[in-house]
Amino acid sequence: MMEIPDQSGKRLGGKVVFITGAASGIGAAIARRCIAEGGSAVCADASPDSVANLAAELGSCALALECDVTDQRSMARSMSAAIDHFGRLDGLVHNAAAPSLDGTVVDLDEEQWRLEIDVTLTGAFIASKFAVPLMISSGGGSIVLVASQFGHVATGKAVAYCAAKAGLVHLAKAMAVDHAGDGIRVNSLSPGAVATSRLLQRWPDLETANKGLGPAHLLGRIAQPGEIAAAAVFLLSPDASFVTGTDLLADGGFATR
Repeated sequence: MMEIPDQSGKRLGGKVVFITGAASGIGAAIARRCIAEGGSAVCADASPDSVANLAAELGSCALALECDVTDQRSMARSMSAAIDHFGRLDGLVHNAAAPSLDGTVVDLDEEQWRLEIDVTLTGAFIASKFAVPLMISSGGGSIVLVASQFGHVATGKAVAYCAAKAGLVHLAKAMAVDHAGDGIRVNSLSPGAVATSRLLQRWPDLETANKGLGPAHLLGRIAQPGEIAAAAVFLLSPDASFVTGTDLLADGGFATR
């Protein structure tokens, strides 16, 4: 078992956070910010090479794990490996997401629908199912489910995405009710558009994406991954000790329109 460095002077000093979808984008930014704030990051992702490269970059306070969030056996192995390595679990960030699928209820087939729901919503259920008992054993903790502004307002041809993200917002509320007595806070985090590689599925480059999507946000631009990571670490940290059962809209004002 790794000895966790004493960084008690930092916001996440001595805390261990399990992050799904950690290989790139928002997940990688959260892992980096957790370590910068004195914590350790369990970087779990279905892309083993990418997540291994991230952990190598981050150093001894990071552990890379290949994990399929839709498979309970895979999640159980990953959570066990995290405990074997760090000895405790204090936080969970469910950030795993399925590939973007456009379509109305008429366009999508059932397999496409289930992929979105399984990764985004059922994945959060599975990760939390295994994380909560470990957090209780560690004296409590914090769970952050990464949702979206489209869990609050809808957009065209994104029924599976909107439904899954809205489900995360209410799942966090229900879990907050169930586990407050266990010393576990549960919140969701809803970003607006973020400058990650996922946008390149729809836009030729991030500059063009910002020009196209930025005006829909009150702040006139899309977010950087580090800005969403800062919000996630706030929810994980003692600074949010009286915050549970809520959704933090880090959407640049998108949902106000």
